[in-house]
Order: sequence, then structure tokens, then C-alpha cells
Amino acid sequence: MELKRLTLLNFKNVTEARIEFASRLNCFVGGNGAGKTNVLDALYYLSMCKSALGMSDAQGIRHGADFFLAEGEYRSDDGRRETVVCSCRRGAVKVVKRAGKQYDKLSEHIGLIPIVMVSPSDTSLISEAGEERRRYLNAFISQLDREYLSALVRYNHLLAERNKLLKASAPIADLMEVIDMQLAEFGSRIYQKRKQMVERMAPLVADYYALLSDDRERIELSYRSELDEAPMEVLLKRAYDKDRIMQFTTCGVHRDDVRMRIGGYALRKYGSQGQQKSFLVALKLAQYKIVADMQGESPLLLLDDIFDKLDMQRVERLIALVCDPLFGQTFITDCNKVRLESILDRCGEPYTMFDVADGVIGCVSGAGRLLESEPENADGREPDLGKESESAVSGNV
Repeated sequence: MELKRLTLLNFKNVTEARIEFASRLNCFVGGNGAGKTNVLDALYYLSMCKSALGMSDAQGIRHGADFFLAEGEYRSDDGRRETVVCSCRRGAVKVVKRAGKQYDKLSEHIGLIPIVMVSPSDTSLISEAGEERRRYLNAFISQLDREYLSALVRYNHLLAERNKLLKASAPIADLMEVIDMQLAEFGSRIYQKRKQMVERMAPLVADYYALLSDDRERIELSYRSELDEAPMEVLLKRAYDKDRIMQFTTCGVHRDDVRMRIGGYALRKYGSQGQQKSFLVALKLAQYKIVADMQGESPLLLLDDIFDKLDMQRVERLIALVCDPLFGQTFITDCNKVRLESILDRCGEPYTMFDVADGVIGCVSGAGRLLESEPENADGREPDLGKESESAVSGNV
């Protein structure tokens, strides 16, 4: 997949920008807070219908403005053209359109524009609780498998209903039985797909980590679930009395986790910052390869602040990796233009450099360029943001 053009209006600190990108490497350089990451977040919005940074839609609207709009014009690997628009008016629900037609459910869009992002916030996958790792798996697998996304939505709904019933003074036994049966069905589907995906990722993560670290350490990735020990319907029956006391469901796939280990020990406790960042980069590169293989479409690769916690040697290996023909269009941000240019020049791959300052984007060099504003926006009128659309992507199983 290749992003040909991007249009932004009132997106975070970017008042207006129209950018034409190079087909391979596109770099954004500028100081902290300049707006480099905001551009990458706009690309993530256009693929996943939400911010990569965990921000609300309202936080995406520039201060003093009433709406934001992001529009991407794409060309798939087989030559198909796609135009996607994501917009949000203050106080309203965001709207996503494909070829001018609005989605009724945002979940219908997930997977159309495959994307993989590496950012400093990924450290939460190691440092935070299992919810972060489950959220990562959910977003990853949902791009590839609509049945998984559907099962996820249904499981979240049933889990909420069951927890509500557990808080009732006298739960209705028949209703609880029906909910448990359905919860077990969808939970089992989620468990199987997550386990299969992690098992597929594990050897790829190990290979990419070895390339980044010069094969210095042995790393492991595995999936941990209560469903490894017993079917979910059995777990629910065993835990019923405890659930009644606690007033929430204490077992199920909403408690599963992903284990990350280095040298046989927990990465969170024993991995250095450089080792942890290398592990996360290897994880995302493995994700990239799986998405490309399964969809037959090269995802967009976003590398935000790539020097964060990585030494120069590992960064150079990473840049050399993404210059490989396996990887398609890549977007990189960094604070140091000279440092980034020196590494890219050694790789010999053509690239475009965009300078970013206070939300203003300028093209420094390369095949990419800035375009003039569209005539229809010249009079300052707001674009048609469409009617409100409700997302089917919810919950944190």
C-alpha cells in the first residue's frame, strides 16, 4: 500500500497541509513538539479510525477550531486506488468515509489500509499490565480477521451483561446460563486466534531481534491463558461463587497475557532500555511481515522517534532492514536531521525529507512535495463532515 497524498485541516497543531509522498522513505525532522508525530498519528487515524497515542477524538482538533479533517489518497500494490477521509466535529462522533461513502460501523474499515507503527509509547507493552498487550493483539489481529473483530465485540458486550447480572441481588439462573454459553463460545474463538498468532510471531521476533542486536541475547514470546488449562465454560462454572462475591467475572480471555522474556528472564525486570526497545521493534517488524504475507499488501510502516533508547549501531541495522525490498513505504521522524541524513545516505536508498516547525510542514529534499491548497477550501468554509457514525470497535478484552 502506498499513500500518495495527505490532506490535513486543523489536525492537532497542523492548521493546513497537503503533502505528496515518495514511494519508499519519507522523513520528518524538527524539534520536540513541532508536529512530526502528529503527521504519523493522522496516518494511523486513516487506517485504524483512532489515535495511536490513546488520545480522544476531541484532542485531535486544533485549539480554536471546530473540527479536524484528514484525507488520504492511496494506491494498493495491485494498482487499486482508495480515498479515505476521517473527520470529527467538536462535540460529535467522528466520521470515516471511503470513496465518499460513509461507514455505518467503523469496524468495517479496519484492515483496508494496513499499517504498523513503532513509537516511544510502545514501552507500555512491557511496563504496563496485561490489558496493554491484549489491546495490541486485538488491534493487530483485527486488521487481518473480521471474524476475530466480530467475536471481540460480542465478547465485550456479553461480559458487560454478565457483570451487570452478577451485581443483581438475585441473578436469573437461566439468563446466566445462556450468557455463559455464548461467552465461552466467543472467548474460545478469541483464545485460539490469539494463541495461533503469538506462536506464528515468536520465531520472527527472535530472528529480527538477532539482526538488530547482532545475535547477542536469546528472547522469547509466548501466550498465557487460563484456557490453556481448561475450556472456558468449565472455568466459568468453577468461578461462579467467587464471581458472585466479587461481582465481576474473574476468569476468561479478558485476563490473558503475552509473556516477553530475555535470557530466560522477564524482559520487564531484567532487560535494559535498549534491549526492551529492540524487542519492541522486532515485535513490530514481525507484525509487518505477517500482515504483508496474509493480506498480500505491504502495510505502511511508521517509525516514530527511532533513536529513542537505541544506540547508533541498532538504528543503522533497523534502517538497513526497512530499506530491504520486503518493506514498502516507510515514514520516519527524528529530531536530528544531520544524524538521520548521514545514516540514510550510507544505506543508499532515495528518501524525501520534510522539515516540521510549529505545525508547519516544508519539503527539504527528495521526491515528495507540498501541494497548493484545494480551491474549495480557499474561502475558509468547513468541508462536509457527514452524519455521525457509531463505531463497533469497543472494549478492552
